[in-house]
Amino acid sequence: QVQLAESGGGSVQAGESLRLTCRTLGSYRYNCMAWFRQAPGKEREGVAATDINGAPKYADSVKGRFTVSKDNSKNTLTLQMNNLRPEDTAMYYCAADICSRIVGLDRNEPRYWGQGTQVTVSS
Repeated sequence: QVQLAESGGGSVQAGESLRLTCRTLGSYRYNCMAWFRQAPGKEREGVAATDINGAPKYADSVKGRFTVSKDNSKNTLTLQMNNLRPEDTAMYYCAADICSRIVGLDRNEPRYWGQGTQVTVSS
């Protein structure tokens, strides 16, 4: 059974930073992983992903502020979030799957999800 565990969420002021980590529980290794988020009343949206070569992809709304990286030795995915804004407030989810289901940041494609970690940014 695939298990993903997110950590690192919290409540911060606008302009501050948070670092999210997604760990894979078990021995399965994924080539591609991604972060999605869902704000109250809104659809889940893709935030950032790494492709099979580890190259990052970002949603336009987070470019220049967020950095995604994958540690293949630990099979973890991190999301460094700087200069956070109130509109970044959401539940953040980690997703993992074959790369064709990840790199497009399409919320309907990944089959494996974590439980999420809450990020709240106040102005």
